[in-house]
Amino acid sequence: MDSKYKELGIDVKKQGIQNFKSIINNLSPNAFCVINKHGDSPTQISTLHTDGAGSKPVQSYLNWKETGDINSFKSLAQDVIAMNSNDVNCVGIMPSSLVDYIAINPDLPKQDILKSLSFGFKNTLNLLKKLNINIDFLGGETADLPDQIRTLDISATVYGIESIENIITGQEITEGNIILGLSSSGLSTYETKINSGIMCNGITLARHCLMDKSYSKLYPELTNSGKKYYGSYKVDSFIDELDMTVGDAIISPTRIYSPLIKKILSVLGSNIKGLIHNTGGGQTKCLNLTKNILYVKDDLLPIPHIFKLIQKEAKEDWRNMFQNYNMGVGFEIIIEKDNVDTVLSLAESFKIDAKIIGKCLKNKNGNKVIIKSKYGKFLYT
Repeated sequence: MDSKYKELGIDVKKQGIQNFKSIINNLSPNAFCVINKHGDSPTQISTLHTDGAGSKPVQSYLNWKETGDINSFKSLAQDVIAMNSNDVNCVGIMPSSLVDYIAINPDLPKQDILKSLSFGFKNTLNLLKKLNINIDFLGGETADLPDQIRTLDISATVYGIESIENIITGQEITEGNIILGLSSSGLSTYETKINSGIMCNGITLARHCLMDKSYSKLYPELTNSGKKYYGSYKVDSFIDELDMTVGDAIISPTRIYSPLIKKILSVLGSNIKGLIHNTGGGQTKCLNLTKNILYVKDDLLPIPHIFKLIQKEAKEDWRNMFQNYNMGVGFEIIIEKDNVDTVLSLAESFKIDAKIIGKCLKNKNGNKVIIKSKYGKFLYT
């Protein structure tokens, strides 16, 4: 069954990016992020990584138009910090510096939006500093693009350095390793609001299937020509199971795992076999890590209500839901069985739900993922 993403003109598998692989200088092609030698140093590795908030800024725009609250844009700063920081954490690196890129339609209240975003960056980076994650904000670029951008887009780039002996490439993942899942939803010790768990992937489908069809006519800048909203929820529709409005659930900021991952790395170090941030690719993100492993996930964390709502309203196939969304497991840690209790204890100290969600087996021909759920058993290659 084709994904609803195909109907929206979105290529979830990002076909074509393989054209760049031959020109990328990557010391470990099967690691989570590109890593490279740090200059002429024989002992240090560096990474330069970029990511954005997807189409979440479009939902922030709609929330602002409907509520008048300019702070609807504020959490986008946390999104791009999280999307980048979580990614580079997967190779054992903590980012040391960050720049942003904001493209905006100048018909919007540009100064007010930038002020809101600057508060978002300041608050998030200050919070991380209190948690011993020191990221220097080094500015960036703001572009007025009236012909290209209907609303706005935001992304960031981070840089980090680490000793070569601390780098995690995933090459040591082997049969018998345990897969531990960290929840993407709830309320951690360093968050001030309950998180819906959606992060920054699948926002286009979420917007189209959940937001009321009237918004397409009211705000034609929200959608591609012919791809209209078909939902029945307004921005301020409160749903008990979400414990928030639908509009807030869609822009709920991506959880930053760096404080917990830094603590885990300091305690277990090389005992960590692999780290995975479940962004693009959802529960199949692990397919990109190492070689010839069968990832068996047979006991995932409870699925947050936002994903059930999207599946119901979009009538999306469950197989595609697990491939497109994190489904409640935002981050995965692959370790030996003897270290499970240590990680679970550290996760509990941050009030982040965690549990064993599966195991690793050998596979002869490439990587595979098997997901066993009450909605079906799915195999991905």
